Amino acid sequence: MIRKARASDARSIASIYNQYILNSTVTFEEKKVDSKTIVNRIRTNKKLKWWIFERDDILMGYAYSTKWKTRSAYRFTVESSVYVAQKYQHKGIGKALYINLIKSLKDDGFRRILAGISLPNNNSVIFHEKLGFKKVGQLEAVGYKFNRWIDVGYWELKI
Repeated sequence: MIRKARASDARSIASIYNQYILNSTVTFEEKKVDSKTIVNRIRTNKKLKWWIFERDDILMGYAYSTKWKTRSAYRFTVESSVYVAQKYQHKGIGKALYINLIKSLKDDGFRRILAGISLPNNNSVIFHEKLGFKKVGQLEAVGYKFNRWIDVGYWELKI
């Protein structure tokens, strides 16, 4: 089931996210986050909802969007993210979350969704392209994690 995230989900969300922080370059955060940090992020902008996927009271993944830029002219553009617990990947959870997120953003009047993907990351590229995202650019060596420079590609979805 997909539903809006609540403060009570923060511990499970942080647990999923911390695995990505510590073991991958899909996020450029380098230090683990706690539940309080997640609660603050969920509450930052009420228009930008966080969605979770749960089954049998187990939170398996989540998706959310953030402001692209703070200037008012960017108010119809967001950046999106989706994270699925490792043991539940490749089961359609990320896709279901993203479809729900896209619909909610469209319903709320947003027009563009941007996805920043650290490269190389073939799985994420294929995932986004299957959902209709198109590559619009690439920034070279803009992130530094695990003692190496990382490129970031940007994919856009017009909604």
